Amino acid sequence: MDLLPDSSPLATKLRNTLIRYHRIADGEWRLAKRTKDATVWRKPSEEFSGYLYKAQGVVEDVTNRIVDHIRPGPYRIDWDSLMTTMDIMETFEENCCVMRYTTAGQLWNIIAPREFVDFSYTTSYEDGLLTCGISLDYGEVRPNFVRGFNHPCGWFCVPLKDYPSHSLLTGYIQTELRGMLPQSAVDTAMSSTLANFYSDLKKALKT
Repeated sequence: MDLLPDSSPLATKLRNTLIRYHRIADGEWRLAKRTKDATVWRKPSEEFSGYLYKAQGVVEDVTNRIVDHIRPGPYRIDWDSLMTTMDIMETFEENCCVMRYTTAGQLWNIIAPREFVDFSYTTSYEDGLLTCGISLDYGEVRPNFVRGFNHPCGWFCVPLKDYPSHSLLTGYIQTELRGMLPQSAVDTAMSSTLANFYSDLKKALKT
């Protein structure tokens, strides 16, 4: 188990990594799933043997309110159907923390519940916000959970130029679920989970 890292250099490195993902050319992505709420693409991850996923959709709300629903805080646990518990373990400053959360089983429990400990950082990006995270090997693993690992992940949320009350939400997710899992099951779950994330978020913002 590691000690907590220095938050400032980790936050800077994480932000720069996500901006690099955001600049990957369209031609490098392959379509994974399309729904009325979002489109999901994927490409081989540079971090591990799975995929880096990109999800994108327009959300009818202002940037700050959307990001408040995504980043660690009181909203996320209420609407995200995959997240079963969430605790803030450490707070470095207002926009920077370490959280521990658990996820529900997926695919008829082929994928058992998982636990993650993530460093989370929210910062400005262009006219909007970027909220990003990376897993840490920190804290004891709770019984009955497999400890998963999120390689650099994040959500860019920027207002649409012609419709500032609408925002373009673009996510980059690369989750290593760990444990003995068929990769095909993981890939199926990831595409569906990301598409459902948008539909669940939109419902939450309307309430």
